Amino acid sequence: MTLWLAIGVLVVGTYALKLAGLAVPQRVLDHPFTRRVSDLIPVALLGALVAVQVLADGSDLVLDARAVALLAAAGMLALRMSFLPVVVGAALVAAVVRLLF
Repeated sequence: MTLWLAIGVLVVGTYALKLAGLAVPQRVLDHPFTRRVSDLIPVALLGALVAVQVLADGSDLVLDARAVALLAAAGMLALRMSFLPVVVGAALVAAVVRLLF
């Protein structure tokens, strides 16, 4: 019964959050600070997700082939390479590092 109670609380909370978002006045949404923050939040979330996937193994901090591949991908992006070669190159770098170490 506790599981269904938790699901019900989450459903009500999600609906309330969406309703609160619809109730925000337009002048708040048009404020420059709000626009700037809403433009930067997805970038910050994506960066956090990448960091967790690359540098964490459970609750431990790990530096392995994933970190080397991330650095290689960052270097390729700095050279303005397109997305697909960056992904393939990073995968190859990770494979070579895992093969060698």
